[in-house]
Amino acid sequence: MRPLIPMLLAVVLLALAGCATLGVPTPAQQAANAQALALYQRGDFQGAARTWQDLAPPEQQGALASRYRLRAADAWYRAGQTARAAQMLATVQGNRLQGEDAARYNLLQGELALPRDPQQAMAIAAMLPATLPADLQLRAARLQARAAAALGDRYAEARARARMDPLLAGAARQRNARRIERLLTALGVPALLKQAQALPAGDPMRPWLGQALRRLGSTLPSPLPQLERPAGTLVVAGASASGEGFHAYHQVALLLPLSGPLRAAGDAVVEGYLTAYFNTPANQPRPLLRIYDTQGTPAGALAACRQAQQDGADLIVGPLARDAVAALFASDPTLPVLALNHPDGDGTPPAGSAEFGLMPENDGVQAAARLLQQGIRSAVVFTSGSDGQQRAVRAFQSQFTAGGGQVLSVQTLPPDTVNYKAQIQAVAPLLGGHGGIFIAVTPETARLLLPQIRVARLRQPVLATVEVYTGIPSALDRDLDGVQFPDAPWLYNAQAGLPTRSSLQRDLPVAAGRGARLFAFGMDASLLSPYFAWLERHPGSYVSGATGQLSVDASGEVQRTPIWVDFVNGVATPLTGSLESSSGSADPP
Repeated sequence: MRPLIPMLLAVVLLALAGCATLGVPTPAQQAANAQALALYQRGDFQGAARTWQDLAPPEQQGALASRYRLRAADAWYRAGQTARAAQMLATVQGNRLQGEDAARYNLLQGELALPRDPQQAMAIAAMLPATLPADLQLRAARLQARAAAALGDRYAEARARARMDPLLAGAARQRNARRIERLLTALGVPALLKQAQALPAGDPMRPWLGQALRRLGSTLPSPLPQLERPAGTLVVAGASASGEGFHAYHQVALLLPLSGPLRAAGDAVVEGYLTAYFNTPANQPRPLLRIYDTQGTPAGALAACRQAQQDGADLIVGPLARDAVAALFASDPTLPVLALNHPDGDGTPPAGSAEFGLMPENDGVQAAARLLQQGIRSAVVFTSGSDGQQRAVRAFQSQFTAGGGQVLSVQTLPPDTVNYKAQIQAVAPLLGGHGGIFIAVTPETARLLLPQIRVARLRQPVLATVEVYTGIPSALDRDLDGVQFPDAPWLYNAQAGLPTRSSLQRDLPVAAGRGARLFAFGMDASLLSPYFAWLERHPGSYVSGATGQLSVDASGEVQRTPIWVDFVNGVATPLTGSLESSSGSADPP
């Protein structure tokens, strides 16, 4: 048997020599491949292409050779030498590739086909898998965007660029966002609303459509949150118990304007935040809290964020001004952010962040939904015309129309008179016996308008924005009896688990005054902090907050479901069952 040993050894050596052909790289090939990857990552695409090309001479066949040739073709393409890329790709045996290599092969085919056949490029881009490395995801989305642009399909290009958004950073991300805005606004309001109706809830295109509609003076209908399960339900694991969804941050940085023109608002939010912070349940760890003054400016917010990061923060809460939020988001923060407003401009919060604000649009959406739930399909609107009022009116119109209602007239009340007879007479013939009235005006204007509506014998239900009530009881509010509006439950001691307003008013004057809603907003910023990331991943879950039930949609926007309040003998009084009505159930009769 001994003479067989040399023969067997020769066979083994021959097999090892053929490993590269069979698909197992030799140590020398592994080293050369690593060198090519390093060159590619440094941006030396020509050097990488030559190295990979040398690894797969023409006489070599098999899966490994095809892989090296594919990477060489890809590097030639990245170097701008499309002819050499196409020539090299033609030598690749595509059927020998799998997984990421197969996707890269198809992607490169699409990129090379784009100049001569954008339709083919579009088809190839559409079939690429979504689970690719980030660099290939970006190239696939860019291919789809360029193919759609060549075909003149603005919406398809915008949708592809929306896929690109989270994969970009800095100036490139801002340029991409501006391009999305131009593409969508060019489509016009009817086309945008039609596209929005076809989107499922949580689709990442919804915020982009919403921003474009706002630019065009309209707004996006909002699906009302379906509140199914509160966050923080006690979960027992062994001997310990914790609130479901709770994330224990080590150090929270609160960024607010404690000086400058927004100081009063910043002070109210700080007081509310601290109240909830020191009311943290005993079974929840309380993070270290540091407060930073943003001075109410974008530059101040960015400086405060940098300092907070240096100080060891692992969560940013704030800033408060819209332009400051926009600047912070545009800076691509490395920490998660719970912004206390919605930013000016375009785009969605960075991944892992969210935006929370007391937006006038929410009042319009809630009022439209309430009328529709009551079976009312026609309405007229009165407004004084301020920016916030106009935003509420646009939201009401969009939501009411999307639900099958019809806004018959929008009357802007003139500022130089207290007599609104002409505006009321203009709408009176339009209202049927089952119509509704929506008002977006100040308390002073409402106290003049409502008596005149009654004199005109209009008996339709009147819904208003929260602006109709100052938050401070007044005998003058008797003129508003019957007017309903959405508001923060904490103002009426209607939210369990929080320090009541009545118990805080003596020691904290802001809780009793006009800053009470901002105080409640500050409490909610504290309550949301440990939960907002979990809420985004768990639709239907919510936190019971001072300003309402708080949930987070798929785009990182905090949705607020308030309670409904009615003036009864001049006193703002919560309606029984109003919270349930806001989230989809009808009020009891």
